[in-house]
Amino acid sequence: MTKIAFIGLGVMGFPMAGHLAAAGHDVTVYNRTSAKADDWVEQHGGAMAASPREAAAGAEIVFTCVGNDDDLRSVTLGQDGAFAGLAEGTLFVDHTTVSAHIARELAEKLEEQGCRGIDAPVSGGQAGAENGKLAIMCGGSDTAMDRARPVMDAYAARIVHVGGPGAGQTTKMVNQICIAGVLSGLSEAVRFAQAADVDLAKVREAISGGAAQSWQMDNRWDTMAAGEFDFGFAIDWMRKDLGLALDEARRNGSSLPNAALVDQYYAEVQAMGGNRQDTSAMIRRLRKGGDKD
Repeated sequence: MTKIAFIGLGVMGFPMAGHLAAAGHDVTVYNRTSAKADDWVEQHGGAMAASPREAAAGAEIVFTCVGNDDDLRSVTLGQDGAFAGLAEGTLFVDHTTVSAHIARELAEKLEEQGCRGIDAPVSGGQAGAENGKLAIMCGGSDTAMDRARPVMDAYAARIVHVGGPGAGQTTKMVNQICIAGVLSGLSEAVRFAQAADVDLAKVREAISGGAAQSWQMDNRWDTMAAGEFDFGFAIDWMRKDLGLALDEARRNGSSLPNAALVDQYYAEVQAMGGNRQDTSAMIRRLRKGGDKD
């Protein structure tokens, strides 16, 4: 049993912390909206704290899963931040998707306090968190990974140690760039097939066993064709993630023309009211087969 603090009980953090409790760990939670922390304790036991600092006090491992760079700073730094409550030797694991810059910044602060950190963004969405089948991409030291891996196993299907601080966040950016490109092509393919008036189910059956196959095709082809987008990873979140990738590209000198274009496609869908719809709603910006200009 490990004494754990888990900070951030959103759609991902709530079930992830639950898996840790189910695995037998002693979990104390903190959430900005205390009602969620109350609900979590009612369902899973453990305890809730009044501040990130209070949650981190006495913990062997502190996990965070919040919204963005600013959220992460607010729960880690300052008088009431988690870092103010860390004892020497505490391990800090951040599951938020944030910039590689802040991951490296926090790693340096942790080293100054005699602690270690891992940036560990996840992929798999809400369903992956609830089912304990997340893919976790990690940046940090070998020593930190050796401590964190058996604990993260409670909600992971795959854990890969990519490199040093920031490497996990950079890998998540690669992940989102790939997804954006696949959805762009898939959106055009579905609309093209609809315009050609062919049997979409038969088309998917024919091509999904070859090089065109993807997770998005297997799980979103039918719902995209039907105009169903009330699930999965929201466009608002994808635009945040693509923004992180585009910012990092400016820092490392790489070029992301397709990611930049897809980001603008998503801005169009946001303007149509699709902010919280699944990323497959990209198809909404393309007229349906048979529609006229």
